[in-house]
Amino acid sequence: MARTCMARAAVSLLLFVAAAVPIMAVDYTVGDSAGWTTNFDYTTWASGKTFATGDNLVFNFGSSHTLDVVDSSGYNGCSASNALTTFSTGPVTYNLKTTGTHYFICGVPGHCSNDMKLSVAVSGSSSGSPPSSSAPTTPSGSPPSTTTGSPPPPSSTTTTPSSAAAISLSTALFGAVVAVLAALS
Repeated sequence: MARTCMARAAVSLLLFVAAAVPIMAVDYTVGDSAGWTTNFDYTTWASGKTFATGDNLVFNFGSSHTLDVVDSSGYNGCSASNALTTFSTGPVTYNLKTTGTHYFICGVPGHCSNDMKLSVAVSGSSSGSPPSSSAPTTPSGSPPSTTTGSPPPPSSTTTTPSSAAAISLSTALFGAVVAVLAALS
């Protein structure tokens, strides 16, 4: 009887811990150390990455560039004339809050045609929270700026695969619960 109670308590504890493990969002520094710049292959940079709602794209750029969030037409035509949002000062952290394809270009003439454009396909939630509308934010949470500023310092951060670690921990805890339940049988 005592063994059964202890086993049930262990299972309850494991289930509680497994439920408490969050699946974390990932911060992607666009272009890694190169940042948001011309003559960089952002298609190759994005390939192999899995973007999910809740993840963030960090765009590091100076005053000679912009970040324009556009639709597919603006992306394909390298036109920021109907941009959904424009940022003139970096860095910018853009939160991927909705599924689907998100499009980004530099609106400075000639930059988009020199590969300064990015499209990312976003799948379901990595943070467990329900998706809502996309809202780009700057690190300070201030509204988009229309003035220019000094270039940001070089970025030393890259993708943080915290969601994979959380999933691995959850899988291990689930395995432990199954093993305890099998021992009770």
